[in-house]
Amino acid sequence: MTPNLLLAAGSSTSSAPALAHSGSNTQLLIAALLGIAAIVGLITKLRVHPFLALTLGSIVLAAVAGVPFDKLTTSFATGFGATVTSVGLLIGLGAMLGKLLADSGGANVVADTVLAKAQGRKLPWAMALIAALLGLPLFFEIGVVLLIPIVLLVARRGNLPLLRVGIPALAGLSVLHGLVPPHPGPLVAIDALHADLGTTLALGLLVAVPTLIIAGPLFARVAERWVGPLAVPEATLPEQRSDVDQPVPRFGAVLATILLPVVLMLVKALFDVVVDNPANTGQRIFDFVGSPLLALLISVLVAMFTLGRAAGFTKDRISATIGSALAPIAGIVFIVGAGGGFKQTLVDVGVGDAISSGAAKLHISALLLGWLIAVLIRLATGSATVATVTAAGIVSPLAAGMSTTHAALLVLAVGAGSLFFSHVNDAGFWLVKEYFGMTVGQTVKSWSMMETVISVTAIVIILPLGLLL
Repeated sequence: MTPNLLLAAGSSTSSAPALAHSGSNTQLLIAALLGIAAIVGLITKLRVHPFLALTLGSIVLAAVAGVPFDKLTTSFATGFGATVTSVGLLIGLGAMLGKLLADSGGANVVADTVLAKAQGRKLPWAMALIAALLGLPLFFEIGVVLLIPIVLLVARRGNLPLLRVGIPALAGLSVLHGLVPPHPGPLVAIDALHADLGTTLALGLLVAVPTLIIAGPLFARVAERWVGPLAVPEATLPEQRSDVDQPVPRFGAVLATILLPVVLMLVKALFDVVVDNPANTGQRIFDFVGSPLLALLISVLVAMFTLGRAAGFTKDRISATIGSALAPIAGIVFIVGAGGGFKQTLVDVGVGDAISSGAAKLHISALLLGWLIAVLIRLATGSATVATVTAAGIVSPLAAGMSTTHAALLVLAVGAGSLFFSHVNDAGFWLVKEYFGMTVGQTVKSWSMMETVISVTAIVIILPLGLLL
């Protein structure tokens, strides 16, 4: 697992020094709660823009925790910059690829194929499967951007509620993100706990399948009732082709283009795990082309031909299509960046350490302890990767005497806890909210609860496996 890959997830710790605070751990926890409450109140009650609300929430956090405000600005700016540098670039390239996919008619081709193969009740299950396959090596943010055009078109043309199709897609991406290597979180935990990759992969798939079924197609119907009717956002709906006589890309070319970044990143991960030799030529090549940034950049360049040129676009039309993809995501990038700034403030103030030190004193099952610690750090920092790394580090001494199977289950327990209840300090929360055109309350009832269902379902499956295996 390379540092660059971890940074590319947009969920890494910063090199900025921790903020000095004058109070106790209790004060830090109160400060975190008040900061989060301020963000929620500003957005829901006063209708303040999320970017400003997240910035003001960081100030509330620092004030209550008693840290110097000059350190606050440094920490917030560091988190904002790191998030925009990593996640922002990926969102931008993913948006370009998504725009080419939509304007060329490629998204329509995929939607038509999915609708032809899976009608009615089968559609949510089909979306869950597609998302799971794409989500294996993809970071969550990239997967969301790539799947949005397909989800919106399938919902509109299949005449289905948006969440009935969207929740299974999001669940497919999220379950793989937290439970199955070669995703970054599980790989970090495998390394920290000295678990076996093959065993963890096999058990991860065993846990992931029922978890995805429950949190995806089944929970989607519950989310529908909680949220109510949710229209497909016109601003993000892929445009319909005005000239039906123009050619469209072939399904095989569309599928190959979508899977290209997946394959490049997957091959990189396989080289890192199987070869694990920086001097190996193949590994050096795929460490370069398989990094998320390069993989998406290569895919955009390829899509200019397989999607743009195949649809009869001129060079000017392709350039205009790519350029027009950036304007709609500017607001999303700023909101996601501010979420990263708030998260980094929480981390640097010491909230994660405060929670870790208290949780480590509990005398409970190692699997449950790993899950609980990851849950608490996830709630405090909003970062699944930070929660995974920290929780795995805390329980790593317990893994020394474990069997291969139980060490792998501990990896999965930590991964499950890292997904618990995504809320306002998680960049993914704002990404889903903006793309699906939901309010904060609707996002909590759908996305946040879906993440909680994933986390709880997974640990409910993992704990009995720990007794049986």
